[in-house]
Amino acid sequence: MHVLDAHGRLSSASAHHQRDLSCLSDTELRALSGVVALTVGVLAIPLSLLADRLGRVRSLPLMATLWSVATLGCALSADFGQMLVARFIIGVGEAAYGSVGIAVVLSVFPRHQWASLSGAFTAGGAFGAVLGMALGGHVAARLGWRWSFGVMALFGLVLAVIYRFAVTEQRLRPALEEGQRAAVPRPPARQPMTFRSVLKGLFPTRSVVCVYVGSGLHLFVMGAVLTWMPSYLNRYYGMSVDRAGAAAAVFVLIGGAGMIACGVLTDRLSRGQPARPWRMALAYSLTCCTLLSVAFRLEAGPMQLALIGAGTLFAGGTAGPASAMVAGMTGASIHATAFATLALANNLLGLALAPLVTGVLADRIGLLGALQVAPLVALAAALAFALGGRQHPGARRHAGAAALK
Repeated sequence: MHVLDAHGRLSSASAHHQRDLSCLSDTELRALSGVVALTVGVLAIPLSLLADRLGRVRSLPLMATLWSVATLGCALSADFGQMLVARFIIGVGEAAYGSVGIAVVLSVFPRHQWASLSGAFTAGGAFGAVLGMALGGHVAARLGWRWSFGVMALFGLVLAVIYRFAVTEQRLRPALEEGQRAAVPRPPARQPMTFRSVLKGLFPTRSVVCVYVGSGLHLFVMGAVLTWMPSYLNRYYGMSVDRAGAAAAVFVLIGGAGMIACGVLTDRLSRGQPARPWRMALAYSLTCCTLLSVAFRLEAGPMQLALIGAGTLFAGGTAGPASAMVAGMTGASIHATAFATLALANNLLGLALAPLVTGVLADRIGLLGALQVAPLVALAAALAFALGGRQHPGARRHAGAAALK
């Protein structure tokens, strides 16, 4: 809805239906943005569970098509009510897409690549956000905001069609025959998924809970820094709003690159070492906390920006290891639901909470002071990973075997 905010309200539409949408209040604009986040938050786990039962490979193109059609509906909306309904349906299509998608990806690759693939999959969201805003803004500036929605809808439909024919259960079957995990595992009919069994599967050990908590708390730092970076650059570096936004987008890309790099590094150093992913996640949290804490205590200048960039590189570093650890400790039949639970924790404890908490702190101690405090949350994330690693059965067995040698 940034395109609508920037272009819909400022444009002088001649048609009556366009005038309705060009005069939306700030409250209505926030509602159009918030309804997607609310829908995703409420429906992510139920729809992921449904995909686990009905088939993940078939669910993905259906969700992508629904998202694309709803996006086209935004372009054709005549008033606020129609736009709100279209945005709600976008949230339905988007709710389980990430969790189901990563479950499909991990199902056909060996375990020692899970952190790399998870990091890359998660980073795709960051790269897509930057690309989408740039492309949407470019189209809206020349053709109007409705066309930006239309182009995105067309792009989504094309990808859904390509996926439908390129990725099928039959095409994935050779990977399954090589001993890899089933792409679309289905629980036997004699073992129904009750609420109690699903809950037990999502939280089988305390270690899994520690991963959920640690991942969410670590991403709190990323959410705080990236959300408030445009304002920080505007206030402390004197950048214009446009220039600050463009510079902040660079930090988003750095964060995405860090997700990939940390995932690859974790896989390379952790093969055959059950305790190593826990230690890597712990190290990423401590490194992120140290770099950003130092950075926001320096004077504004190139050195500070370099350290902020270095800290941001590790701000999403636990995304890959956390997803891999969750996949390893939960059953394959509910992987999509487990990833939806992880995403919920990431948002409730991190990405959704961080902007609000940082804003409240900024009102009291200033934005710089708030950004000096935010990285300290990574210490709590490090503690969660340390506790989870100590309680993880595989890590304890490895430590015991090493002590006997």
